[in-house]
Amino acid sequence: MNIEDLYSLYTKNYLVDTDTRTIRPTSIFFALKGNNFNGNLFAKKAIELGASYCVIDEVEYEIKGLTILVNNVLETLQSLATYHRQKLGIPIIGITGSNGKTTTKELIHAVLKTQFKATATRGNLNNHIGVPLTLLSFTNKTEIGIVEMGANHQKEIEFLATICEPDLGYITNFGKAHLEGFGGEEGVIKGKSELYTYLREHNKTALINPEDPIQLKLTSSLNSIVLNNKITIKSIQPFLTLQYQNQEIKTHLVGAYNETNIKAAISIGEYYGITKKNIITAIEGYHPTNNRSQLIKKKSNTLLLDAYNANPTSLLVALDNFSSIKHSSKVAILGDMFELGEYAFDEHENIVAYCKNLDIHRCIFVGEEFSKTTALEKYKNFEKLKTEIKKSPLKNSYILIKGSRGMSLERLLEIIN
Repeated sequence: MNIEDLYSLYTKNYLVDTDTRTIRPTSIFFALKGNNFNGNLFAKKAIELGASYCVIDEVEYEIKGLTILVNNVLETLQSLATYHRQKLGIPIIGITGSNGKTTTKELIHAVLKTQFKATATRGNLNNHIGVPLTLLSFTNKTEIGIVEMGANHQKEIEFLATICEPDLGYITNFGKAHLEGFGGEEGVIKGKSELYTYLREHNKTALINPEDPIQLKLTSSLNSIVLNNKITIKSIQPFLTLQYQNQEIKTHLVGAYNETNIKAAISIGEYYGITKKNIITAIEGYHPTNNRSQLIKKKSNTLLLDAYNANPTSLLVALDNFSSIKHSSKVAILGDMFELGEYAFDEHENIVAYCKNLDIHRCIFVGEEFSKTTALEKYKNFEKLKTEIKKSPLKNSYILIKGSRGMSLERLLEIIN
């Protein structure tokens, strides 16, 4: 079956699934493979659960009239997504960066959907599978698409950009994330700026932060719009309040580091003609979820849960923000930062040293990497930390919780009251 015929089947319901645990009736099931799974094995089950067709790449799993045999299921999924993107012909905004891309994506979506039928990446479906699934979640009613693109090695953003073909691209920042895969900070800049290369080659537009010298340098020959830097911070406690066109925006976001994320959403909103009233309503109505900068009140303590991810750059700004908060008892619980490779020891030791000069009363470090440092209070794993907190509960404190996703520090919510 060629891509046009497959597309014809897809547009009957605009539903694609890759997991039989969440199959939707009348969807097309794509039998993806991984190191530890083979979706072809579940083709029959997908049909039984209500899928209209299954795309497979192993002939022994054919079901007459219900399976579509292709050479490679993943490549077919990606090709279908790009074909769909081209058929829709709608504006697509592509977002990448070391920190803040998911929050920025969600803020942009909140702003644009006030006046458009806008659809955005769900959660963090931002890789070679997630980007095609995002595109295929757009329907013929979608007017603007927002696609988050994640990467941990060279050429990944280049590839994702060719799949989603963005009209407007934004790189949030260049930070110390995925240093192992990118090969250091210069590698991060090179890898993320593949988005700029795509935009330049296809005569598209970049949103740039004029206060970022790297962005200015890399976009000198690009069509560009700039962040609205007339937006200023009024206060950061407990949540960020901004001044925008002589009016306050009272957000539910913590930390001065979210200022740039909000500026990006406002700037893109202005670019697409969103009214001032709708921009303010959208920003004020946005509540962070998924362990991202969530302020949680417990019986005795207040928790600043930022445990979705961590790298040296995001951890430093989180610590700076936490240090600036006024409270009589501030405790930082910091988990290991992953994917740093040969840079791991130095970057973890740098964090320990940095904490010594901050207005934070107690710093607790947890994880294999932090346990190798000179930190005074450190625990090799979560269980050891859990035992200590149960033995000596934290009370009447403002607590920052931040670490890489693999540390799962949100488990502390169950043991801190």
